[in-house]
Amino acid sequence: MAIVELDRLTKRYGKRRGIEDVSFSVEEGEIFGFIGPNGAGKSTTIRILLNLIRPTAGSARVFGKDVVRHSRDIRREIGYLPAEVRYYDDMRAAELLRYSAGFYGKPDEARLRRLAERLDLDLARRISDLSLGNRKKVGIIQALLHRPRLLILDEPTGGLDPLMQHAFFDLLREERERGATIFFSSHILGEVQRLCGRVAIIRDGRLVRVESVSKLVGSGLKTVTLTFAADARPQPVRDDELPGVVRQDVSGHVLTLLYAGGVRDLLEYVRRLPLADIRIGEPALEDIFMQEYQTDEGA
Repeated sequence: MAIVELDRLTKRYGKRRGIEDVSFSVEEGEIFGFIGPNGAGKSTTIRILLNLIRPTAGSARVFGKDVVRHSRDIRREIGYLPAEVRYYDDMRAAELLRYSAGFYGKPDEARLRRLAERLDLDLARRISDLSLGNRKKVGIIQALLHRPRLLILDEPTGGLDPLMQHAFFDLLREERERGATIFFSSHILGEVQRLCGRVAIIRDGRLVRVESVSKLVGSGLKTVTLTFAADARPQPVRDDELPGVVRQDVSGHVLTLLYAGGVRDLLEYVRRLPLADIRIGEPALEDIFMQEYQTDEGA
């Protein structure tokens, strides 16, 4: 069952582009990544799903309901974490969380305490006294507290240190096991690769591709790291020397290639080089992402 459905969704701000003809769906129980650089249209898409802004054309449905006509019903079952959290500074964290949870019924005090403990948040402190990271923790708890069917997360790890990011990801996996669907919007590709099963790539307001992370990473591209001997300096690879080099980078004695050619050609090429080490591995999602952008840009 599709929890989120976008059909040719378009938003324009006068003559300025927001998003254009965006179509994809998010299935129940999946962690779905929505990736692109700042300004690509991720937040615009999220604001339409929450009915904070109206689409210019096309439609969006959540739980099978139109986001404009059934906004109130939809919001009862959504947990939303914005990229920037802003709260009443004079309230204590516990007071604010109980207040916001009251919109969904009686606050679950035991769940509130468990989430605060998992994220190491002092509920007695005032919002004005909290750091950026601790304010983000308040936002995470607020989004999770009422056990939503759908979590919409916009750049959710900003301000969190690595240990808290790990704890947060564990919580998200537990929510998925509970049956929740998670829409994870980010420009940090490493965390998307760790967490998400499928991703949609958006560029300049247009959808570039929707694909499983495993298929993207296993697309035939390889990352080749060539470490040269101490008395040798790597030179850029020419097309006539080794066809299939998509991108290359030289740093000191190390030459790194994103490679789409044949293994036999690669081995024949490196056999002639004064190497100290060679490593061949799967590319990171970031490499795939950059390749998709370059391919789309040149089309």
